[in-house]
Order: sequence, then C-alpha cells, then structure tokens
Amino acid sequence: MTTTTALPSLYISHGSPMTALQPGLSGERLAELAHALPRPQAIVIASAHWLAHRPSVGAAAQPETVHDFSGFPAPLYQLRYPAPGTPALAARVHELLAQAGLAPQLDARRGLDHGMWTPLRLLYPAADIPVVPLSIQPQQDPAHHLALGRALAPLRDEGVLVIGSGSITHNLHDLRAGYSSGREAPYVRPFIEWIERKLAEGDLAALLDYRRQAPFAERAHPSDEHLLPLFVALGAAGAGARAQRLDAGIDLGILAMDIYRFDGAAG
Repeated sequence: MTTTTALPSLYISHGSPMTALQPGLSGERLAELAHALPRPQAIVIASAHWLAHRPSVGAAAQPETVHDFSGFPAPLYQLRYPAPGTPALAARVHELLAQAGLAPQLDARRGLDHGMWTPLRLLYPAADIPVVPLSIQPQQDPAHHLALGRALAPLRDEGVLVIGSGSITHNLHDLRAGYSSGREAPYVRPFIEWIERKLAEGDLAALLDYRRQAPFAERAHPSDEHLLPLFVALGAAGAGARAQRLDAGIDLGILAMDIYRFDGAAG
C-alpha cells in the first residue's frame, strides 16, 4: 500500500457508549475530520478497552462488533460496525512490533470493542475501510506506548491511519459526584489545558511524566489506560510531530472529548 502523502495519526476521546446514539459535538468533529483527511486504505486502532500483557494484534478477517458494556438502552446493542479485517495488515503490524522488540502476538478472533467501533462509526459510517484492532498494555508506562506507536510509524506512508482511542480525562468514580453538563469537575479543564500546552511545546519529557507533573493527574486518570493510546498516536506521527487539538466538549461534566490530530514533521 502506498500514498503520495503520509497520513496523520489520531487520538480520539471516545466517551460513553451512548456517544454512538448521541454523538453531539464529537460526531460533528469526527465527520469534519474524516472530510479533511485523505481516505485511508486501512485503519489500525489501539483501544483503552483491549488490555493485554503483550501487544496483541487482531487478525480476524471479519471482526465482530463487541458490546463490552451493560445497563444501556436496548438500541445500543443493535448497532453493528461490519468493517472487514485484514490479516495481511495484521501480519505487517506484528512484524513491525517484533522488529522493535515488543514481543507481539496475533489474535485471530478479536473483535472491535466500543472504544473502536463508536468513533469509527462517526468517522467512516460506511464501514468499508478494513480495520485491525490493537491492544494496550496497562501494566506498562507511557514510554512503552510511545515506542509501540513509533514502531507503527511506517504504516502512515502505506495508506494506514493509526488511531489511539481513549479519553483525555476518565474518572468514572465521579459519576456519583453530581457533575453534569452544567457542573464540570474542577480538575478537567486544568488537565486538558496542560496536555494541550505540553503537546504544543513538544515537551515529551513532561508528557511521559504526566502523573507527577500534570495538574490533578490522579483525579483525571485514577488508572492510565485511557491516556495510554494518546502516546501510541503521538509515537506513530514520528519525532517532531505537530499536534492539533479539536475541542469536542466535555461529556457528563467529567469526560473531556478532545480529539488530537498529529501530523509528522515537514521534510
């Protein structure tokens, strides 16, 4: 697969499963983004909802739509995203990760969890672009996930869109704290502003050390898994990448829906 221009990589805050039924501003931003991007030949997407000890690569020829949640309205469980898989690309991803010493494994049965199919339905609703799912490793740190993304950087020259899907802020414990669209948690904006500033400055050292340096890091992320895909996307863009934040609002007063587009350095 070849293209004349390398694709960017993306980080998408996928929000609640209800985003699939009530996409709001996130849906608008993703539709605009799809219109602005060259059409990819395939997609590799790392989701905060596929956790594995080793990088796992989905190699199913027809990945199932996985409804990995409970307690939501019945129409949500009727949704499908029947995009094809591509075992050949899965093998290519496995090869790149193995060359980087990351000990990957192939999974011939893995489907698309809601961290994958929810944003993909809003980006490419026709479900006609092949998709390869990728796991994250929650016991590993941001530097590991940056290295994982960097291993995938050659794919951007091969017509492949690399996406990390998580959430810029993700503390579901605060669902019980009475926050809402009219009452935001006080830590959300300082945290997202810090992330945006450090990405704009290219301060990779601070980003990798976000748990100690970012304001309210423990409140914004009691655990790392929803921010780790950011580092996959950042790594896939290569050194010196330019970050563009797309503000998609704050859901439920606690879930920042930021989207980032990372373009590789010119030249």
